[in-house]
Amino acid sequence: MRKVKFIYNPYSGENVVIDALDSIINIHQKYGYTICPFRMGFEYDLMKAFEDIDDEYKYILVAGGDGTVDNVVNVMKNMGIDLPIAILPTGTANDFAKFIGMPQNIEKCCEQIINSKEKKVDIGKINDKYFINVASTGLFTDVSQKTDVNLKNTIGKLAYYVKGIEQLPNFRKLKIGVKSKEMDYDGDMYLMLVFNGRTAGNFNLAYKAEVDDGMLDVIIIKADIMKNIINAFIKMIKGEHLDGVKGILYFKTDNVLIECKEGIVTDIDGERGPDFPLKISCIKDGLTILGYNR
Repeated sequence: MRKVKFIYNPYSGENVVIDALDSIINIHQKYGYTICPFRMGFEYDLMKAFEDIDDEYKYILVAGGDGTVDNVVNVMKNMGIDLPIAILPTGTANDFAKFIGMPQNIEKCCEQIINSKEKKVDIGKINDKYFINVASTGLFTDVSQKTDVNLKNTIGKLAYYVKGIEQLPNFRKLKIGVKSKEMDYDGDMYLMLVFNGRTAGNFNLAYKAEVDDGMLDVIIIKADIMKNIINAFIKMIKGEHLDGVKGILYFKTDNVLIECKEGIVTDIDGERGPDFPLKISCIKDGLTILGYNR
């Protein structure tokens, strides 16, 4: 018997996974797989999803956004479970799933996953937590944490922009120290992002990022003169390359130390991250995935 542990977040995105449950089961049955579902929720410990894992399980199927995948990956790492994972992008933010080439259509996703070969990809680690797409700090990084879940599910990414506008009065310089083999920066910034993936909120920012190069892509928006900052944000929104843009530092590294005493929060794929100081590293080939199509 070939089993698939199916872990799904019923609240992610616009609840699309609920409508697709029968199709997901049907497609897997057609290929000789038995789906064993686990419904995520605040009342359930995610570790329970893995209590029955044995040699009959072939992979872990995760339906949700980047934050949901992060939760599953962290539990798997902490429990020493080394099965491949596959992602059905049903969340508000599905940046990593898009990065590895997953389509939006759930049925097409299932077919692509089942007919794919295993692929080793990198993951990020921030202190004692793992992340698949991006860790960030600075202005706006707590927007997703402050955005009401019902609002996100109703109007999607627009909810983030609405919340971000509310934070504009908090636009202030933040003192930060960043040290790696490639960069030593001690100065002011507005925003810092450390990418394992390539996009954030569908904006193609870390355009140099590769899924298996063993490196993280770091972008620092310095607290420069406002003209340069506005120009930098416009280029980011347009998805234009950031090389040589005044007010922006872009470099690749496999390890970086970040220190800050400003009392600001950190964010990991839309969830609250650890407190400073931050030790962020790239774990090369740290995760096995199915469905890769780039």
